[in-house]
Amino acid sequence: MNLSLRQTVWLCLALSACAVLAVPGTAPGLGGEARLTLAVFALATCAWIAAPVDDTYIALGAGLALTVTGVLSADTLFATLGDATVWLLICAFVLAAAVTRTGLAGRAAAFLVTGARSVRQLVHLTTAALVVTAFAVPATSGRAALALPVFLALARSLADRRRLVVMLALLFPTVILLSAVATLIGAGAHLITVGVLLEQTGESIGFARWLVLGLPLAVVSSHLAAEAVLLTTTRREDRRGPVKITLDALQEHSATPVSGPLSPPEQRCLLLLCTVVVLWCAEPLHGVSPAVVALIGAVVASSPALGTVRMKDGLRSVPWPMLLFMAATTAMGVALVDSGAAGWLVGGMPGGVPPWAFLAVVVAVSTAAHLVLQSRSARSSVLVPLVVAAAAGAGVNPVAAALASTAAAGFCHTLPASAKPVALFAEPPDGVPTFAPRDLLRLSAVLAPLSAALVLLFALVVWPLLGVPVLLESQP
Repeated sequence: MNLSLRQTVWLCLALSACAVLAVPGTAPGLGGEARLTLAVFALATCAWIAAPVDDTYIALGAGLALTVTGVLSADTLFATLGDATVWLLICAFVLAAAVTRTGLAGRAAAFLVTGARSVRQLVHLTTAALVVTAFAVPATSGRAALALPVFLALARSLADRRRLVVMLALLFPTVILLSAVATLIGAGAHLITVGVLLEQTGESIGFARWLVLGLPLAVVSSHLAAEAVLLTTTRREDRRGPVKITLDALQEHSATPVSGPLSPPEQRCLLLLCTVVVLWCAEPLHGVSPAVVALIGAVVASSPALGTVRMKDGLRSVPWPMLLFMAATTAMGVALVDSGAAGWLVGGMPGGVPPWAFLAVVVAVSTAAHLVLQSRSARSSVLVPLVVAAAAGAGVNPVAAALASTAAAGFCHTLPASAKPVALFAEPPDGVPTFAPRDLLRLSAVLAPLSAALVLLFALVVWPLLGVPVLLESQP
């Protein structure tokens, strides 16, 4: 196999790190299990960055290596697959398949965007519709696939205004990625973060608490990003003319009706989805686990009498490789902490760092991490265990630090390959005009500092008002 220069450099770095760890006397204070963990962690991280191998395969290999060498027990490795967050995501995908089958998402989009009379109204109504989809479809790539027909219909209606079509091609993936932070099921990285926090600090973040913390950030960041897309992609004369989106244009790209009375399956699915979301939000009142609520919803959604999707079809929509990746990387995080490797890595941090400076570094590194690690889940798997361990030493609330890192890692707009939604809209079907790499770079230059500053503002000002203090000692 011929290796590129980039792959060769990262392979040399990983092997060098392993060689240093293997030499007795180096890294004083680091035990044998911690050395093995760091070696496996270094190899896995470099493989995620440079190797042309599936991320899940790398994660499973790393988990097996840690188990075979005795750093992890087999029970710990396999227990991660039975975690409640994994079941929550499985059931959420079955529910999403039921929603997609009925066409409710298309109806919601049609209801919103057909009310637009100006370009700015169209942009912000589209943004609002995309934010709402975070509650129905639990993966950014799934939401992108669901939104693509809506984009194609809008592009057809605006075919004579090319710049607006290019702007919409950028708007859809941008909002889909930034609005994922609204819900716990918005991205697999969120569940990894919750698992790390529970393992390292005993702090549990449920659906309702994540919603309170994440939804305001998702709404503000999405609409600010929409303005950034609009201003960096279009000219003033492009924004002056009125727009008119018709239901007929939207219907051409939808296999289900986008207007008219709701069919009985649509009514049942809408009622079920609203009930599940309400029960998730009311978890502090009834005490039922979100995973159990999701399981009940999935069983009803696939039932012969009331359901809109067969169970086997719903399960086919579940991204099993992503779940295996989450389970394996969660086990890696456990090994990193239990072996003492994470504590050793952050032990050399300078003392007396102000909390705002610590969080600023966390946000900056997490924002830039997509340039190295393309997988959002991989970024959280690498960063969050280290951030949580370092936060305690810096006197910062680990929950605030982990949330800031995860939210900042949601920015991945610099290159088409940085995220699947961006890649999907970079080459839409039917010859629809789309953005060029330079358009994406121009947007990234504006949106990266804006997004990082907004996350830092929420971590320092907004989240403390919502019950997540900055300082560790001020936590109730």
